[in-house]
Amino acid sequence: MARIVVAEAIAAAGLSALQAAGHEMVNLTGKPREELLSALADADALIVRSQVQVDAALVAAGPQLKIIGRAGVGIDNIDAAAAERANIRVVNAPNGNTIAAAEQTFALLLAVARHVPRGDASVRSGAWIRSELKGFELKGKQLGIIGFGRIGQAVAKRAAAFEMEVVASDPVLTVQQAAAFGIKLQTLDQLLMESDIITLHLPALGDTPLIGAAEIAKMKRGAVLLNVARGSLIDEVALAAALTSGALGGAGIDVFAAEPPVGSPLLTAPHTVLAPHLGAQTVDAQIAVAVEVAEQIVDFFAAPRA
Repeated sequence: MARIVVAEAIAAAGLSALQAAGHEMVNLTGKPREELLSALADADALIVRSQVQVDAALVAAGPQLKIIGRAGVGIDNIDAAAAERANIRVVNAPNGNTIAAAEQTFALLLAVARHVPRGDASVRSGAWIRSELKGFELKGKQLGIIGFGRIGQAVAKRAAAFEMEVVASDPVLTVQQAAAFGIKLQTLDQLLMESDIITLHLPALGDTPLIGAAEIAKMKRGAVLLNVARGSLIDEVALAAALTSGALGGAGIDVFAAEPPVGSPLLTAPHTVLAPHLGAQTVDAQIAVAVEVAEQIVDFFAAPRA
């Protein structure tokens, strides 16, 4: 039986899967870091989501840790190098958020395209403005997907239903693979210059944003930019400036360089729809990622040891 510390809330289905396998659960959801550090002294496994930063100090606090699981896509908040040095396996849940993130992408896109937040506000205020809220249709527009993994592919499938023209840029995607999905493969520059709407679906790339002032300058005037991936992919100052000047027509942003985005220029930039990192916030996705990471931990401890 393993002692598993759960540092952030995960769906009950995930906890049930761990308990059914006979493991001891230590629920520290919402507890201070000091308490977490103390609990890791005799823990075999740690489960987090996105808020707890599993840095080198946290890894060092768990001398018996054998596995760390993140109930979500990616391991941005885990010091993978520190875990590797300590011979700790790191797992995540790459599949569970796929549909939720793809649908959030379209929620933001449609809200930007049809001025949904401003329309809602106008009705509530009694202003009833219509002439100022002319939007655009998705049919016939070119959607450029940067990063064509699971979520990018799910977005492409849904874009086909809207009769959009889909192109993608991804260093590991081949022309033949793109054709199998019914889309075109483009270089990043081609995609930036030709797409009406650009959406990001790739992991963080370090300290340098993928989309900065130079990349925005290549985009069509009036283009829309969407980000349901990682906040660090976009230079928020450059994006806000482009929206203010009218160089870009709108932006739907679900993730930010710092969360919450206190002081971000996007908070006051025009033609934006902003959400508090809701890409994975569906009941369905939270159950899926919890079960996915729990099953990996159960399998890990069930496997014979050399």
